[in-house]
Amino acid sequence: MKIASKVLLVLVLLSVAASARRRDPLTEAESDQLREAAQEPYKRLKLYIKFAEARLTSIDELRADPKEANGRGRKIHDLLEDFTLLVDEINQNLDTYQGKPMTKDDRKDFHKGLKEVIAGNDRFTQKLNGLKTIMESDAPNRIEAQDYRFAFQDAEEAVKSSQELAREYSEESPNEEKPGKKK
Repeated sequence: MKIASKVLLVLVLLSVAASARRRDPLTEAESDQLREAAQEPYKRLKLYIKFAEARLTSIDELRADPKEANGRGRKIHDLLEDFTLLVDEINQNLDTYQGKPMTKDDRKDFHKGLKEVIAGNDRFTQKLNGLKTIMESDAPNRIEAQDYRFAFQDAEEAVKSSQELAREYSEESPNEEKPGKKK
């Protein structure tokens, strides 16, 4: 019995430690903006795209600043993780909105949002391809990339998944609320 309780205690402590390492990818101001757009799928999707693009822009700025060379690989790793979490949020929002009954206006907004997501994912892919070229360019960049290689792969996979999901949903017609029938 003592061994089982010790094992349980270790598992609890490990799960607490793992959850403590996760950080919110959003700033307080970004969280406030999302709360304000909580009932507006199109605006919400646009905000997530904007925030994800900001993380990629921060990577570019970090790479361009020679003063940031010390520990840059780790910083890029963290920005890529935040970027991936934001792209995952875009996907969760797409799933949520796709599954809801929609009025004609809501459906129009949702389709506008899908177009924004597709265009955003194209830009994300382009920026990630640029970073990949840098990662493979010369010895110092390859060494630095060891710090963020896996986070980069996760980011690539998240964007690919998001692009597939947005294209799939843009081909489908989301649930439309019938006139006179409200849930």
